[in-house]
Amino acid sequence: MSTTGGGSHPPKAVVGSQVSQDEEMFGRAFDGQVIRRFLGFCWPYRKSLCVAIVSVLVFTASQVAIPFVILLAIDNALVEGRQDRALLEMIALIFAAVVILNYGANFLQESLVGCAAERVLIDLRRAMFTHLQRVSLSFMDRTEVGRLMSRLQSDVSALQEFLESSIFAVGDLVLLVGIVAVLLVLDWNLGLLTLSIVPVLFVMRIIWLPRAKEAFMRAREANSIANGALAEAIHGVRTVQGMVREKVNFSLYDDRARQNMLAHFRAAKFAQINVPIVDTLTGGAMAIVIVVGGNQVLGGTLDLGVMVAFIFYVQRFFDPIRSLTLQYSLMQRAMVSGQRILEVLDVKIAVEDKPDAIDMVTCEGSIEFRDVTFGYVKNQPVLRNVSFKVAPGETVALVGPTGSGKTSATALVHRFYDIWDGAVLVGGHDVRDVTQRSLGQHVAMVLQEPFLFTGTVFDNIRYRCTDASRETVIEAAKAVGAHEFIEKLADGYDSILEQRGANLSLGQRQLLSFARAIVADAKILILDEATANIDSYTEMQIQTALAKLLEGRTGLVIAHRLATIRGCDRIIVLQDGEICEEGPHDALMQAGGLYAGLYTLNYASFDDVADDVADSLIGTAGTT
Repeated sequence: MSTTGGGSHPPKAVVGSQVSQDEEMFGRAFDGQVIRRFLGFCWPYRKSLCVAIVSVLVFTASQVAIPFVILLAIDNALVEGRQDRALLEMIALIFAAVVILNYGANFLQESLVGCAAERVLIDLRRAMFTHLQRVSLSFMDRTEVGRLMSRLQSDVSALQEFLESSIFAVGDLVLLVGIVAVLLVLDWNLGLLTLSIVPVLFVMRIIWLPRAKEAFMRAREANSIANGALAEAIHGVRTVQGMVREKVNFSLYDDRARQNMLAHFRAAKFAQINVPIVDTLTGGAMAIVIVVGGNQVLGGTLDLGVMVAFIFYVQRFFDPIRSLTLQYSLMQRAMVSGQRILEVLDVKIAVEDKPDAIDMVTCEGSIEFRDVTFGYVKNQPVLRNVSFKVAPGETVALVGPTGSGKTSATALVHRFYDIWDGAVLVGGHDVRDVTQRSLGQHVAMVLQEPFLFTGTVFDNIRYRCTDASRETVIEAAKAVGAHEFIEKLADGYDSILEQRGANLSLGQRQLLSFARAIVADAKILILDEATANIDSYTEMQIQTALAKLLEGRTGLVIAHRLATIRGCDRIIVLQDGEICEEGPHDALMQAGGLYAGLYTLNYASFDDVADDVADSLIGTAGTT
């Protein structure tokens, strides 16, 4: 939809909105279903993940076995009175086999987990992209592009980091349990004494957990706000420079970027604070083993191999704790990101096909509004009990001051939104009773600001009908007067357009959008101020093209240049969401009402006359 011009539009979200607005839009409460939802994305790769889990367990078992093999070597082949070279060589072979098994299992788990994680994330990105292509415009109207991009990129990247390490957490947990079991089996008393420092760690985690969770959420929200501000500044750079707002905008963005930095500093502090605590506890546990275990070895109540194995196991015991601490930080960030991703996937599609919706195969082109009431905000209707008919092949113009509901009316024909009351009929069918896809086959729109995609001129013209031949495309371009300038491009119809067609003038882009509408060959054509940004010379060329474009089609036209719609079969004048006049140009001029007042402003010659000037005449013109 056009975002500048005659019709009413839904309110847009403001980049400067606070965190609470982002939470209000997407929700904030932690959803315990996040893990189960993402397991659904992992299910197609369950075989690879199962093999990876087995590899993790084998890798963990080999890690537990290595200190035990060292124990056997010391106590059975190295201590005085037990030297046995043959046994030592056998133990060395066992040690080598365990090390090789450790390497093979580690390599397999890394490969399988990495591949599965990438495939899951691709599926996730596809699901998000597909859903965002189908969500209703009411959602897109109030959602900043920057925040959506943050969820598609930053949040998915955070999830990727977690998915690639999550299976290893299983190994860390098994390793932790295995080490505890081995320590208690080797020496019950020394094992309990060594593990006595673990409760300190749990107390620290209980204190740390809620604060860390809040910090991670704030960091993500601050990042989303900063991205939203950046996206708006980039999209509006022309206005920024035209209004000399560079310094002001930089100050506003700098504030958001600084808040983002501080939020990430706080999150990083909570992510790293456990590492030195774990290192300190590791040193304390090893000191217990050396002091207590050393005295037992000297007293002859503990074998030297057991003490050495204890030292290895204690060191390895805190390795998985340290790893799980870091992975827990990753998991907290991933849970926040996962929740935000799922909230996008769960955005309701307000405009959906009925279960029994039919495919409208043919359409004669009629349009009818029956007592239509509609608005974007509850209790604030934009259209009030609007009723009119457009016969097949008839061209009708919608005219009125800003906010009168012109653009909203055209959006309802394509069912971009659902009405509150009444009915909108296309081809004799209520638009709610037909599939949106089939409705779109019969309705084409040309907007004030044409959107061209990166690609060739040829592909842009046949964007709606990808199977259209080159001859059809060239014929359409000739019909609207675009063929001449296309041929002058470096590669003609195969010339690559830059982002949004930036290497073409606005008038040339509009001509391409007209050609695209011809190729689409829809029965109903909606022109939403399609000639507002075209110079007078180009407009003269395009008037003939419009006649050809509308030939045999039903036309619904919105224009501020009232001179361009004088030839329409009928003109409907809207004021405050209601029809106040209707008829051909000459009859409306003779009536001397609102239309005559608007026409007197000579919109056809002065494109830049402000809408508020027109509004000031409504009172006078309406009583004439």
